[in-house]
Amino acid sequence: MKDNIVKKQDAYCISLFSLILIAVCIFFNFSLFFGFLGGIIFSFLLLLKKGFSVDDLVQIILESLKECGLLYLLILLIGATISIWLSSGVVPAMIYYGFQYMQGMNFLFSAFVITSIMGIFMGTAVGTISTMGIALLGIGRGFGVPEGVLLGAIVSGAYIADKISPISGLLNLTLSTTQTTYKETLKAMTQTLVPVYILTVLIYYYIGKTYNVNGELDSLQEYQWAILDGFYISPLLLLLPLGVLCLTIVGVKIIPTISLALLGGIIVSTSLQGMPVFDVFHAMFFGFKGNTASSELNSILFSGGIKSMFEVVLIVGGAIALSGILEKSGLIRLMIHEAIAKTKSRSKLIFKTGVISSILTATTCDQAVGIIIPSRFLKDKYQELGLNNRILARTISDTGTVIAPLIPWNVNALIIGMISGVSITSYIPYAVLCYLFPIVTMIVGSEFKIEKAISIEMES
Repeated sequence: MKDNIVKKQDAYCISLFSLILIAVCIFFNFSLFFGFLGGIIFSFLLLLKKGFSVDDLVQIILESLKECGLLYLLILLIGATISIWLSSGVVPAMIYYGFQYMQGMNFLFSAFVITSIMGIFMGTAVGTISTMGIALLGIGRGFGVPEGVLLGAIVSGAYIADKISPISGLLNLTLSTTQTTYKETLKAMTQTLVPVYILTVLIYYYIGKTYNVNGELDSLQEYQWAILDGFYISPLLLLLPLGVLCLTIVGVKIIPTISLALLGGIIVSTSLQGMPVFDVFHAMFFGFKGNTASSELNSILFSGGIKSMFEVVLIVGGAIALSGILEKSGLIRLMIHEAIAKTKSRSKLIFKTGVISSILTATTCDQAVGIIIPSRFLKDKYQELGLNNRILARTISDTGTVIAPLIPWNVNALIIGMISGVSITSYIPYAVLCYLFPIVTMIVGSEFKIEKAISIEMES
C-alpha cells in the first residue's frame, strides 16, 4: 500500500516494542495477548503517521484474521475434545494399557515411546506432559530415575504431538499458513521424523539401561486400580483415537474429523461411562477432572475444556493480526528482504527458514509467531526456487515448533517447569529429540537431498 514511505527502521521499532511488551507480560505473568495487543496499537499509531488511513489498517487486521478463521474454531474444538476424551475413558484407557505393557521394560525408553504415541492422539505437547507425562514422572521417581533425565525423555516424546498430530493446533496453524494439507506434509515430514525418532529411541534405550523397572510395581498398579475403579476400560475405547488418525491420513479435513471425534467421545461418555448429559457438556465447556480413588491420578486426569482455549485463540489472533500489519504494510518484507533476497541456494533457504523460525520462537516466547511469520513471508521465495510449501512447513515444524521447551523463558518451558515441579535447566540437556530435529532437517535440506527428493517426486 504505502511501501514507498515505510522504512526498515519502522519494522524494527515495532518489533522491538512488541518484544518488550511480551517480555513484560511474561515477567508479570500476564497473558501474551496483551503484548500482541500493545504491538498492534503501537504499529497502528506509527503507520497512521506514515500516511495509512484507519480504514486501511482495520481492513488489514480483519483480512488477516479472516484468513485463519477456521483455525480459531479448530482450537476450541481441540479443547473440547481433550476434555471429552478424558471423560469418555479414552485417555485413561491409553494410560492403563501403556502401564500394563511397560512392566519390566527399560523405563526411560518406554516413557519416551508411550508419551510420543499418546501425544499423537492428544494433539498437544503440554497436555500430554500434564497427563501421561506427570504419571510417568511420579512412577519414575519411585524407581529412582533422575527427574531431569526422565522429564527430558517425556518432553521429547510429547513434542511429537505439536509436530505431527492431526489434531495439533500448532500443526494445523502451520498447514493453514503454508497452504498445505496434512497428508502431503506428513510425507515430507517422514524424511526427518524417521531418522530423528530412531536416533532418539536408541539414545534413551542406552541411557535407560541403568534404570530398568524390575522391582516393586505397587505405584504402577495403584494407578491401574484407580483407573479401573473410576472408568469402564476396554480395548474398544482405543478405536476412537485410531479412527481419528485413519480419517486424517486418508485426507478427511480436520474440522469434520475432530467434530466426529468429539461426537464419538460424547456418546461413549454417556453410554459406557454412564455420565449424565449435562455433566458431559459441562466438561466440554468448562473442563474435566477425574474422580477416582487416587487424588494423584485425579490431578493428572484434568483438562480445561473450551474455556481454557479462549486465551490461546486470543494469543493466536493477536499474533496473526500483528503479522498481518507488518506484512501488508510492507514492513516484514523490508525486514526479511536482506536475509533471503540474495539467497539462490535451496539448502541456504531451508537453513535461513529454520533460523528465522527459531529466533522468532525464542524472542517472542510463542511458537505461533515462529510459525505464522515465516509461513506467510517465505512462501514466494520457496516457489521461486522450486521448493514445495510442504518443505517450508516441515522446516518450520522441525525448528521453531520443537525448540520451544529448550528456551527457559519460553511459555512452554515455564509451564512444563510449573506442572512438573522439576527445574527447567535440569531437563533441557536430556530433551534429545528437540535438538536432533533442527540438525537433521538441515542435513535432509542439503542440495543433494533436495535434488534427489525432487527427482523422485517427478518420477512418481
